[in-house]
Amino acid sequence: MPHISWDEYFMGVAALSAKRSKDPNTQVGACIVNEEKRIVGIGYNGFPRGCEDDVFPWGKGNSDPLENKYPYVVHAEANCILNTTAKLTGATLYVTLFPCNECAKLIIQSGIKHLVYMEDKYRNEASNIASRRMLDAAGIEYRQMEKLEVLIKC
Repeated sequence: MPHISWDEYFMGVAALSAKRSKDPNTQVGACIVNEEKRIVGIGYNGFPRGCEDDVFPWGKGNSDPLENKYPYVVHAEANCILNTTAKLTGATLYVTLFPCNECAKLIIQSGIKHLVYMEDKYRNEASNIASRRMLDAAGIEYRQMEKLEVLIKC
């Protein structure tokens, strides 16, 4: 079996991180890599530290906005940036789902310069259109990677 590429390796770490998420609908993982190809941050979508998974809602269709996950969940990108161990200037973010506009702001402000994503299921939603506008304006390079087909044999 031939070795995997750096992109496959780092996206694999992001995909594995997504498996830590307890979100029943959308599990997202992220991995930040510095210019020396060293992992400096990992994250997945979930509730803030100290907020128990069985106390806050994971649903998304309730008419009461406080009974939906959206006001409570920290996105994988934000967790990844917050969990970093180094300066992010010039870094690359690998994420399993294209970032929303709120995460795009954090990506830009952190100094990340490259974004590699796997899925883009919200491409036509306003939050993703705004995200692309900001990423383009800030000169962040982004590209989609093919779905991973990595086999791990133990």
